[in-house]
Amino acid sequence: MKVSLTVNGTARSDDVEPRLLLVQYLREVVGLTGTNIGCDTSSCGACTIHVDGESVKSCTMLAVQAEGASITTIEGLASNGDMHPMQEAFRTHHGLQCGYCTPGMVMAATSLLAENASPTEAEVREGLEGNLCRCTGYHNIVKAVLAAAES
Repeated sequence: MKVSLTVNGTARSDDVEPRLLLVQYLREVVGLTGTNIGCDTSSCGACTIHVDGESVKSCTMLAVQAEGASITTIEGLASNGDMHPMQEAFRTHHGLQCGYCTPGMVMAATSLLAENASPTEAEVREGLEGNLCRCTGYHNIVKAVLAAAES
């Protein structure tokens, strides 16, 4: 099937298998490997991206379901070589350890701040509960999101 969509500001049109997951499309067809595959069951959030501005776990969506959509991946957050404020906050506040969950965490966090620009610590923890980190214990991730909200 033909799928036409915009990925990180670039229009694309590709032939794909009807059963191809959006996460696989991004990684294997588009070549953007920042979106990670963690579980294939929507439990971990490592594959979180933005579809038309909404946070979506890309392992739960077929590529053909994204027809006409605007997709933003972790690679699309940076602008002119400058990190997005959330990426910078994760770097500054050590909101990562192994880094596997980080792209999905950053994407979920940017979506959270788009909905609530000044969240409390509890609201950040609740807003990110669909994204799992097996390394950090979340303390620095929450610090990073709160710092990004202040900037």
